[in-house]
Amino acid sequence: MKIVMLTNEAPPNIYGGAGVHVDFLSREIARLEGKQHSIQVVCFGDQDESEGNRSLRGVPEIYPLPLPNSRRQKLFDTLFKNLVMAGALEDGDIVHCHTWYTHLAGSLAKNLLGIPLVLTTHSLEPHRPWKEDQLGTGYQVSSWVEKAAYALADGVIAVSASMKRDVRHLYGVRPEKIRVIPNGIDTDLYKPTPNPEVLAAYGVDPDKPYLLFVGRITQQKGIIYLLDAIPFLKPGMQIVLCAGAPDTDSLEAETAKRVEEIRARTANRIIWVRQWVPQSHVVPLYTHASVFICPSIYEPFGIINLEAMACGTPVVASAVGGIPEVVVSGETGMLVPFKAIGPANPEPRNAVRFSQDLAGAVNFLMGSPDILNKMKNKAQERVEKYFSWRAIAAQTMEFYKSLVRGTPKKLLKDEKSKGSNEHPSR
Repeated sequence: MKIVMLTNEAPPNIYGGAGVHVDFLSREIARLEGKQHSIQVVCFGDQDESEGNRSLRGVPEIYPLPLPNSRRQKLFDTLFKNLVMAGALEDGDIVHCHTWYTHLAGSLAKNLLGIPLVLTTHSLEPHRPWKEDQLGTGYQVSSWVEKAAYALADGVIAVSASMKRDVRHLYGVRPEKIRVIPNGIDTDLYKPTPNPEVLAAYGVDPDKPYLLFVGRITQQKGIIYLLDAIPFLKPGMQIVLCAGAPDTDSLEAETAKRVEEIRARTANRIIWVRQWVPQSHVVPLYTHASVFICPSIYEPFGIINLEAMACGTPVVASAVGGIPEVVVSGETGMLVPFKAIGPANPEPRNAVRFSQDLAGAVNFLMGSPDILNKMKNKAQERVEKYFSWRAIAAQTMEFYKSLVRGTPKKLLKDEKSKGSNEHPSR
């Protein structure tokens, strides 16, 4: 089978869970069944590499588009790259898209090549209304592209049961078209890996416990609610924020202002790492952390929690989306109750209470070393048992095979083959 995978993010340009997902999934699929399948990953960027039966090709920015509205630049750059992606594809047996950023290209490829279209639901635009701040009216276009792709898709992979419900509710996708296949983790890379030198490099005191956050500066990740929780934390701990890649300049400025305000209100030290942290550094940061915190207000799955748990770190997280399918409250961490304002506005109904509850869960674990140690072991065990990439790649391949049977391209090949058998002279 020739598999085409379309994505915005791919190494080295990864800033979120979707990019991590594509990287590991594509590598693992390439290893399946004696490496007999080929996989072509097409992404945004200037990548150009091949390794065995897996290739990675980037679509770079060719020239700045002459647009009167600067906020539409990203949107039209995305649509332009989608056209290039679709036009560059010569053949394939299935096309698999990740996030709305490649849905147009996937829809075109489905029709141009006569192959099944698969979408993985890493997130859904109607549940991310804050993106209107980034894209302006372009947000209406991204939502339209996504909706059209789900109507056209032959198969949908939901990363959680929660996402399956959302896809059915928002886009009316029939349940038989949807397969729940979770995100995974490479336990050879993400495992307890102590390295005091990494702590020193980021200015973290190895003799004091610390709370760790890793994520983009975006409303989705709830960093503002974490900052508001810090004054409620008990003294004697550090808070390490690995937070970068802001959605907008104004959001970064707001976050910086809030960090300085909170620093004036707490005795606990706040260490803000704004630059991208490589995997070789983030694993020791997970490992040495007493607790990892995920205050997201929208999280279809939350692969970041798997990374922390694989390193033996308990998680305190908001009980939203697919997180409860990853973090078992009371066993591998604690889930904090969360009530959104409404379906179109995922902000917490009581933001102050949410921040206080986050702090309360952290305080409880920090003050309960026996419970914390048991959770460390349970967290690692759960990841190893349920979330290996090998198992997830195998499930994905089986879904591909079920969709390829009976597609227009497959039927055409069968007809040609049948005709050849019936008329050997031809």
